[in-house]
Amino acid sequence: MASHNRQRAVGLLITIALSFTLIACGRKTDEAETAPVVVPAQLEHETHSAQAFYKTISFSLGSSSRYAFSSVNNDLLITSDESGVFNAYRLDTLSGDRIALSTSVDSPVYAVSWFPEDDRLLFTQDGGGDELTHVYVQSAEGAVTDLTPGDNVKAGVIGWSHDASSFFLYTNERDAAAFDVYSYDTTDYSRNRIYTNTEGLDIGSVSGNGRWVVMVRNNSNADSDLFLADLTADQSTAINITPHEGDITYRSYTFTADSNQLIYATNEYGEFNQAWTYDVNSGQHSKLISADWDVSYVSYSPSGRYRVSGTNVDASTLVSVVDRVTGESIDLSHLPLGDVRQVRFNRDESAIAFGLNSDTAPYDVYLMSLDGAPRQLTQATNPDIDSRHLVDGEVVRFESYDGLQIPGILYRPKTATAEQPVPAMVSVHGGPGGQSRKGYSASIQHLVNHGYAVFRINNRGSSGYGKTFFHLDDQSHGEADLGDVVASKEFLSSMPWIDGERIGIMGGSYGGYMVAAALAFEPDVFDVGINIFGVTNWVRTLKAIPAWWGSFRRSLYVELGDPNTDEERLRRISPLFHAQQISKPLLVVQGANDPRVLQVESDELVAAVRANDVPVEYLLFDDEGHGFRKRDNRIEASEAYLTFLQTYL
Repeated sequence: MASHNRQRAVGLLITIALSFTLIACGRKTDEAETAPVVVPAQLEHETHSAQAFYKTISFSLGSSSRYAFSSVNNDLLITSDESGVFNAYRLDTLSGDRIALSTSVDSPVYAVSWFPEDDRLLFTQDGGGDELTHVYVQSAEGAVTDLTPGDNVKAGVIGWSHDASSFFLYTNERDAAAFDVYSYDTTDYSRNRIYTNTEGLDIGSVSGNGRWVVMVRNNSNADSDLFLADLTADQSTAINITPHEGDITYRSYTFTADSNQLIYATNEYGEFNQAWTYDVNSGQHSKLISADWDVSYVSYSPSGRYRVSGTNVDASTLVSVVDRVTGESIDLSHLPLGDVRQVRFNRDESAIAFGLNSDTAPYDVYLMSLDGAPRQLTQATNPDIDSRHLVDGEVVRFESYDGLQIPGILYRPKTATAEQPVPAMVSVHGGPGGQSRKGYSASIQHLVNHGYAVFRINNRGSSGYGKTFFHLDDQSHGEADLGDVVASKEFLSSMPWIDGERIGIMGGSYGGYMVAAALAFEPDVFDVGINIFGVTNWVRTLKAIPAWWGSFRRSLYVELGDPNTDEERLRRISPLFHAQQISKPLLVVQGANDPRVLQVESDELVAAVRANDVPVEYLLFDDEGHGFRKRDNRIEASEAYLTFLQTYL
């Protein structure tokens, strides 16, 4: 609220200052004195359907593994859902024209990389949302080969060797609980297993010379280690390069282009992740990048001349591109407002492609020479929607039940006034440990466009605000973090333009759990709930974790509780066992193929709440998993949210 008042005050000062400037600069002539004052017409508010908002196209670039640009004609490899399902496309960097390279109508296709010297490409695809991704190669003529065949196999692309003779994949075909590393020949796809992951560690990175592989051992959600293996020696010589005492986390970013240094993240020296280097020859550790926020990633151009890094600054990403030869940063200040994402260098490193995303403009692809102006290559926004009808979210904070400052992003409808206060929805992110961030969301804009304020809360336990904040909900999920969500209602009710008698809660995955928990454990706080594939029975969910989650399972057990030894507490925080207390209308949305939150979680919650004679609506997608990838399904879900709220809120 204070932030809102400050903005109004600043706006008033700017208006006054501008008025004095116009008076001072104006010519004292009869014409000037008698000229009518032109007042811009107020924009008449228009509402749009979910279909209109989802008519925006979702784009993404190929991976950062050197070959996002084709060697044949400089075309970009991208992924787009313009057909309604994600597929691979060729994007002409001169005309902006797109040609479909895949035509899946069922399971989404995600483009990864061109080949070094021709227009073959790598892509990944799973089985309708089951997350068992395979890696495929497609010839320039369109023939497709599965490089990682097999039932219940999960695989992915790590990167390319620097001499372009091979590429590296990971797959769990040998052991469902462990990912091994394979080197595939660029020409005939023959392969060698170069690292056998008998320890069940998480694969981090492989050096471009094919000599080093780094793995992560998650000791808990607050503690991890990096192990480095020399693939030219006995694989049993993998060494822990981050021995330490206490809770410190480490994770791999990448290797430098010369393969001499590993770039990694650690929170050893403060609240936030810093970027450090490890010299593989000397064993020396050195600080590379530090900030008052988390360093999110570090990558390099193919030659290694340019270093790209991103910092998570209060739910937005600040990107830096540094020329390591001159020490100068590439000027990005002239770009349109928004977050820069997925920086990719062309083959001679004279230009970069990247995505740009903001609350009011979906991700679009841009091309920019390193000494020139950016050029937009795609148009993601539906031309039928005037962007002036979209709402920019404001980062705000409120004081929770114990005085802790809780951040979030607040979206105010254009129609909201003190005379006409609007209903509001608290939106809880997934995780646990996720973060709501600035950026375009069709579902959020759809609700706001129809007169619903949305507060995307980053309750304690969210990432991005330091390790202390991140761990404040450990072993107290559904309690400490739920307290923040409950406290946010009072914060929203204090806004004169929000109707405090009409506030609901919504969320997906862990956020869906928080919805069910709020309705079960604090039944008088929120007026409605929208639970999108949310956990309802932690005992069952934690026992059903897929084998390929590996050491992440151990981290979850430390954070949430071990179902084999902590069942009593897990039952206490599981809404299913307290569903008789739910008395407010509920909408449940679920994907039948979800491997993380099984359909039975939603089935049983719906049945239990209906037994209370409480209005419950259930939307089940037979062809989706954990998150809805098909546009038609996303539209149907978004319309269901709105219809439900119009009925019950």
